[in-house]
Amino acid sequence: MTGPQVLVVEDNERNMKLFRDVLESSGYRTLEATTGERAVELVVEHCPDLVLMDIQLPDIDGVQALHRLRADARTATIPVLALTAQAMRGDRERFLAEGFDGYVSKPVNVRELLGIVRQHCEGPIG
Repeated sequence: MTGPQVLVVEDNERNMKLFRDVLESSGYRTLEATTGERAVELVVEHCPDLVLMDIQLPDIDGVQALHRLRADARTATIPVLALTAQAMRGDRERFLAEGFDGYVSKPVNVRELLGIVRQHCEGPIG
């Protein structure tokens, strides 16, 4: 597969499978991480086209992982979308203010997810 590469950072197995299946069936290549620390390592190693970052993770949270990525010149410009069940009034704005490039709330609407992924990934989708 030669489509854009998306790193999915999600600690829930069921959600991870859903994201992987949806993205891969739409022509994206996926990488997977279940912790913020591993996500940072994979971004540095692979420089994916996009990162879908869960906020609540078992080690460092998604915001801390984002700050590490933004502080590294090698990864500072890779788009990172907040992926979270935190969907109260003001949450979207708060995550965008932290530096995320977009926001996707859970439970995820598949059409919405693919739309925002397409907005942030370059290149044709097979």
